[in-house]
Amino acid sequence: MTDRRMRLGASVKGLGYHPTGWLDPAMPSSGGTTLSHYVDIARALERGCFDIFFLADHNAFFASDLPKGALGRAAGGDDLEPITLLAALSGLTTHIGLVATASTTLHQPYQLARQFGSLDHLSGGRAGWNVVTSSRDAEARNYGEDRILEKSLRYERAQEAIEVCDGLWDSWEEDAFPRDRDRGVFFDATKMHPINHKGKFFRVDGPLTMPRPPQGRPVIFQAGSSEDGMDFAASCADVIYALANDFEEAKKTYAAMKQRVTKFGRAPDDIKILPGILPVVAETRDKAQALLRQMQKELDPLVGLQRLGRHFGDLSHYDIDAPLPPEVKSISGISRSDRYLAQARRMNWTIRQLFENAVISDQHLEVVGSPSDVADVMEQWFTEGAADGFNVLPAKSPRDIHAFVDLVVPELQRRGLFRTEYEATTLRGNLGLPAVPSRHARA
Repeated sequence: MTDRRMRLGASVKGLGYHPTGWLDPAMPSSGGTTLSHYVDIARALERGCFDIFFLADHNAFFASDLPKGALGRAAGGDDLEPITLLAALSGLTTHIGLVATASTTLHQPYQLARQFGSLDHLSGGRAGWNVVTSSRDAEARNYGEDRILEKSLRYERAQEAIEVCDGLWDSWEEDAFPRDRDRGVFFDATKMHPINHKGKFFRVDGPLTMPRPPQGRPVIFQAGSSEDGMDFAASCADVIYALANDFEEAKKTYAAMKQRVTKFGRAPDDIKILPGILPVVAETRDKAQALLRQMQKELDPLVGLQRLGRHFGDLSHYDIDAPLPPEVKSISGISRSDRYLAQARRMNWTIRQLFENAVISDQHLEVVGSPSDVADVMEQWFTEGAADGFNVLPAKSPRDIHAFVDLVVPELQRRGLFRTEYEATTLRGNLGLPAVPSRHARA
């Protein structure tokens, strides 16, 4: 039997990824803004030996009134700032990695290095940064700009920001803080290294205002799917979140990315590739399918059409129970819209079927069934070269987090696919990633 083990993260979004979560009386309707809600989820994930508690994030409120009357019918406006939330969780958890999303387009690298370095210290080496470049003008307007930076420049800026952050995290040698009371030496000035960076986008002197992070640098996550995004991920990411719902496609994407990292002088095992998976699981397949039917039955068509609005505009003047009209085109300029359109055409979906798919999986892998059903799919993807693990997206949270931990994790453990206890105290250690040596290490 191989020693290779699956890596698992959970993408924690308010009351879950299905927009009917807040309608369920069993869900805490105000959970998205209460610390106790997230503590419950984090501790459940630790009980299940998960690697990652992950928070996605945007810097604008994107809900629209398209079609008219949709605004306010789905949960929104309850997304807390992720680094603040993870800092609070750092003292209430012991092993799980704490990963926040932050944009290199909107934020300065010195600020980012301080925030994630602080989180790494507070958590004892469990911080991760999901690096995003931001793509919408609404986000730029919240930060004093009229328009978002052009796409190729966003990745160029991101590359420089990572370079600056790496320099800042490494601006003190590992033993630079002796705190020697007898000699009266708190830090050794000869082991301080200002970076004095002057680049296209940033000027940063340094050093950072804290010792080197416990992990050397926080674990870097990335999810870019464009050529620029994939090259950026291959050059610097430790974990890549992949968008795939077809096994053969996922295998090709996995192999291509593992090969892509080698052109940046990295080994294929230096990165972990985790596709998203939305499992609806219950003790039996029939019960799981009933849960899905109930969620879709509760879905307000206006909310479903609103979900499609960014991709295709207002479709409310069409018959939602007729096939997607041939004149409908993608208007967003993002790859996910093209994937939706191709799938709807291939499957001859109605508009209702398309938005039901959008709200339950958002082009990620969807699995509905018993613990064995879910584990079968995960095992195939993991053992046959499509994934190093998965990023679990709960339809309803915390319900589906607890269901996965209680039902699926034991099945994965029984099959020898997943750990029964943590191997390390740091996120980097538990993911099996290589250590980050100091560039200032002395012989």
